[in-house]
Amino acid sequence: MKNKKELLSEEIEQFLKILKTRFEKNKNRHQSLEWEKVRIKLESNPDKLWSLNEMEKTGGEPDVVDFDEKTNEYIFYDCSAESPTGRRSVCYDSEAQESRKEFKPENNVIDIATAMGIELLSEEQYRSLQLLGRFDEKTSSWIKTPSEIRNLGGALFADFRYNTVFVYHNGAQSYYAARGFRASLRI
Repeated sequence: MKNKKELLSEEIEQFLKILKTRFEKNKNRHQSLEWEKVRIKLESNPDKLWSLNEMEKTGGEPDVVDFDEKTNEYIFYDCSAESPTGRRSVCYDSEAQESRKEFKPENNVIDIATAMGIELLSEEQYRSLQLLGRFDEKTSSWIKTPSEIRNLGGALFADFRYNTVFVYHNGAQSYYAARGFRASLRI
């Protein structure tokens, strides 16, 4: 019987094919990286591969975007053109979710990310993602919110309009069909 957070060998094989195809199709995101080294790292980290597969299953289309030489880790971001479809219509965190008197969303960004083993993109990461292509031209994505803002009831989100990255604020309890969240994973 397989562990809940572990992929079967057939699932691993199929998922690695998807990642390799995406890697080769989008070389501009990782010009100095080699697929074979990425593959070896993925195969030696089954728990992280599971998390990456969760990003895929929720519409994130994860791709490797960098390599951190200090930590010897590959960095993956959600690279779907729009905010991942399987992670939309959620408020920012459980406190915001519980504060809604009516029409509570089913989940929230922080709990979903934690369950998946991934990290919400920061503003800096979101801006670096936008250097790799055009993302969130029709949707928006929640981003990590500084505690000073969150303690006052707010949360940050970002999108790309008019060839510019815009970072906005909203009540953390708000949620919209066109707003999800993007994440990163270090492997």
